[in-house]
Amino acid sequence: MKSQGNDPRFRVLIADENLNFKKHVFDDPKVLGRQLIEAVGGHPVDEHVAIAILPNGDFEDIRLDESYDLRGRGAEKVLVARTDRSFKFKIDDADLEWPHACISGFVLRKLAKLPANYNLWQEIPGQHDKKITDTDVINLADAGVERFVSLIDQTTEGDALPSKDQTYLSGHGYAFEVVTEGGNTGVVLKELLLPAGKFNCETADVLILLPRGYPDCPPDMFYVSPKLLLAGTGQVPKACTAEHRFGGRVWQRWSRHNNAWRPGVDGLQTMVARVQTALAGARA
Repeated sequence: MKSQGNDPRFRVLIADENLNFKKHVFDDPKVLGRQLIEAVGGHPVDEHVAIAILPNGDFEDIRLDESYDLRGRGAEKVLVARTDRSFKFKIDDADLEWPHACISGFVLRKLAKLPANYNLWQEIPGQHDKKITDTDVINLADAGVERFVSLIDQTTEGDALPSKDQTYLSGHGYAFEVVTEGGNTGVVLKELLLPAGKFNCETADVLILLPRGYPDCPPDMFYVSPKLLLAGTGQVPKACTAEHRFGGRVWQRWSRHNNAWRPGVDGLQTMVARVQTALAGARA
């Protein structure tokens, strides 16, 4: 980082593995990797590495005795990490490993070889997934930082189901297939277990149609096959009398409109929860 005002010294933010960034000042614009490590008390020095965090989120190792010029490199942040252990994590279904506790979104994308039109998300147990940008720095040593999923920016005709949705469905034991017909794409949840004693059958297939622009745009309603009747009375559930033909089958339309959707957060996990809620609360 360039000096400020008339101060001829050079400043740089250096972080330890807990991502605690502190400002450090050097008289010489050219510093050695070991000087950067010593600045944050990294001992023994030869068991640490200094890593320049570039503006685009990429990482650049600085060798112990390498002279690193702070002028005009665009590197305003440096990470100091131990080199005596490695960290394992998953991106989609791939098992990966990184030699430092901290990693950037940019490096994660490179390791996963993601296409440019895919975003990266961190799975956080008990919470909504967090979108990871290229310049975000993640501490792999933190509890629960183990899984990441990739998600295409926008699903259009002919695109595969976003990997985030695939990971959710497979990870929760759902059997499913993606069906395309007449430019429309639908996800069929096969033999979904229904609320006990609620309907005239124990399982049914559930169809969720994905609109153009999904996952930024929400699905609306869902469809069931075979036709469901309420147990005991044989009545059709409320707002379920219409039929819909798709994929060579006749489906019972459940008119349950979706008025709330958070682009970048909601996905099939949201729709499956709404389906289950609607089935459990069905009445004549």
